[in-house]
Amino acid sequence: MTEQENWLRAIEFRSPQWIPCGVSFSPITWHNLREDLEAIVLRHPRIFRDFEAGSVDYDDFPVVYRANESFRDNWGCLWYNTVSGIEGVVVEHPLADWSALDGYHPPDPRFKTERGDRDWDEVDKQFAEQRAKGRVCWGDGERLFDRMYFLRGYENLMVDIATDDPHLPALIDMIRQHELAVIDLWLEHGADLIGFHTDIGTQRGLMISPEQFRKHIKPLFKELFTKCRDAGVHAYLSSDGCLLDIVDDLIECGVSVHDPQLRANTLDGIERAYKGKLCANVDLDRQMFAFCTPDDIWNQVKEVVERMGAPEGGLMISGSISDATLPLENIEALCEALEEYCLKGMPSESTDEHG
Repeated sequence: MTEQENWLRAIEFRSPQWIPCGVSFSPITWHNLREDLEAIVLRHPRIFRDFEAGSVDYDDFPVVYRANESFRDNWGCLWYNTVSGIEGVVVEHPLADWSALDGYHPPDPRFKTERGDRDWDEVDKQFAEQRAKGRVCWGDGERLFDRMYFLRGYENLMVDIATDDPHLPALIDMIRQHELAVIDLWLEHGADLIGFHTDIGTQRGLMISPEQFRKHIKPLFKELFTKCRDAGVHAYLSSDGCLLDIVDDLIECGVSVHDPQLRANTLDGIERAYKGKLCANVDLDRQMFAFCTPDDIWNQVKEVVERMGAPEGGLMISGSISDATLPLENIEALCEALEEYCLKGMPSESTDEHG
């Protein structure tokens, strides 16, 4: 079974052979741990597929990850950073004053990403390579709710929603039209799945009330995700924080997979809200990784699999590491635990021609 088929089976509750999983590192983690981290990655090729020794430049930070550097993205948002290796923040919002809305135009998705140029020929080339390896072809659906507060400013947007500002529908419609064009492009180029980013949660609940979400944001989600699903393409929603109050809404909107954070939502909450209903890519407790033992990590992975796993599927697991320093033995333990509890069914040839 290829990785693509296994992914689809996990999402669609059609009995995957293994639990899809992954580990990611922030630039600051690579910068600080360097060759020691690379050695761990090379020891775990089933997790880090296609990784080549020497392929990471530990000191070359991408834009908005560089200290004391400003960058204006293609939406007109000005980013600034104070710590190299960690993503900066938006400090200047092009629609902070509603008077700028009438003359504002989002970037053309045919030619521009958020921070650079769009090369669809390169996308086609990468998709062809991914398909040849039996991999999933991902489309980038860009940002949704977080795009709104990047454009308006967080405090401004909270006031807009609380007061039902009459300009708000126009802002949402602008994002809707942009996103529909983005989806059309990814469908044209043959994506299997389109991922959307929309941080809308805190560690205790939503940034806005569930009622406000249903009034202002849910119609946007439903139109976009339904468009994907009607075309036979899955919709992946990445959204940090506690979203337990709206999981049923996400299902109704057509979300195929969501990545609930373990600490914010709790395993009890994730099991209650997601199991058997919506594929959960459980985001392990990244806030504990620097302060726990390797056994703690093994136990967490084991418990997530025991409680969320099922023969029919519906579970993925991710470990996201963004610490400046992290015990190497904890990173090794995370990789080993994922291999033990998630990847036992993965065929050995999945690291080469079969994905």
